[in-house]
Amino acid sequence: MLLFMVIIASIHFGTYKIPIPDVFNVIAYHLGFGLRPLLKVNIIVWEVRLPRTLMAAAVGMALSVSGTVFQGLFRNPLVDPYILGVSSGAACGAAISIVLAWSILSTQFTAFIFAMLAMGIAYALATNKKETPLINLIISGIIVSSIFTAALNFLKITAGDKQLREITFWLMGGFYTADWKSVKPLLPLIIIGILIVWSLGWKLNVLTMGDQEAKSMGVSVGILKLILISTATFITAISVATVGIIAWVGLMVPHMARMTIGPDHRYLIPLSALVGGIFLVVCDTLARTLIMGEIPISIITSILGSPYLIFLLRTNRQVYFE
Repeated sequence: MLLFMVIIASIHFGTYKIPIPDVFNVIAYHLGFGLRPLLKVNIIVWEVRLPRTLMAAAVGMALSVSGTVFQGLFRNPLVDPYILGVSSGAACGAAISIVLAWSILSTQFTAFIFAMLAMGIAYALATNKKETPLINLIISGIIVSSIFTAALNFLKITAGDKQLREITFWLMGGFYTADWKSVKPLLPLIIIGILIVWSLGWKLNVLTMGDQEAKSMGVSVGILKLILISTATFITAISVATVGIIAWVGLMVPHMARMTIGPDHRYLIPLSALVGGIFLVVCDTLARTLIMGEIPISIITSILGSPYLIFLLRTNRQVYFE
C-alpha cells in the first residue's frame, strides 16, 4: 500500500502537475471503469509517467533484493549486485551498441548479453573441482570487471563526441526511455526472480552460517549458490540493461531493511524489495522535477546514499549476519 501511494504521488508531481483524482481516473479508465480523461492528461499519466514510475519501482526492487542476496551469500555488508562485473559488462555492451549506432532496443539487448556474459565468465573462473569458494568469486569478479572496464575505456577513446555523450549519460542511469513496451516484459521477469530468491530465503539463512554447516543440514550448497547468484544476477542484468547503471541502491537499501527487521532473509527480502521500490521512485521523482531538464538518477542516489553510509560509520551502527 505504501509503495502504491508513493507511485501515485510520483505521477502527480512534474512540470505539469496532475491532480490526484485525475491520476486515479486515468488508471481506472484504462482498467475499464473510469470516465474518459482529457487527452493531455491521459498522455501524461498513462503514456509517460505511469510506465516510468513502474519501471523505477521494479528496478529499485530488483537491485535491492539482488544486493540483499549477495550480501547474505558473501556475509559482507559492503557487497553490491555489481560484484561479479555485471555493471562493467553491461556498460561495455551498451557502449559497443552506441558506437555502432544501433537502436535503443539493440543497446538494451547487447547490454544484457554482456552483463550475463560477465557473470558467466566470473563464475567459471571461480569454480574449481565443482566447488565455487566465495573468495574466488570476489577475485574473479574483480578480474572480469577490470577487463570490461578496459574495453569500455577503449570504446570511449574511439567514440565520437555525440557517442561519448550518449555513453556517459547511459552510465549514469535514467528512466527517460521508459514506455509500456519495455515495462511489460521487465515487470514479470523481476517479480518472478524476486519470488524465486524469496522462496529460498530460509536456505540462504542456513548458508550464512557457512558451507559446512549448510551441508550438515542437508542443503545442496553448490546448486543453491548457483541458483541464487544466477537469479540475482539476472534481475540485475535486465535492470541495468534497461536503465543503465544505478549506484548505491543495491548497497544501501539492504542495510536499511536489515537494521529494521534483522537478518532473517524470509522477511528481509520482501522488505528490501518494498524499500528499494519506494526509494528509487522517490529518487526518480526528484531527478525529473528538481530542474527543468533531467538529472541522471545515479547523481540523486549517490547524493542520498553517501550521507547514509557516513551516518552508519559515525554512529558505529553495525549490521550482523548471525
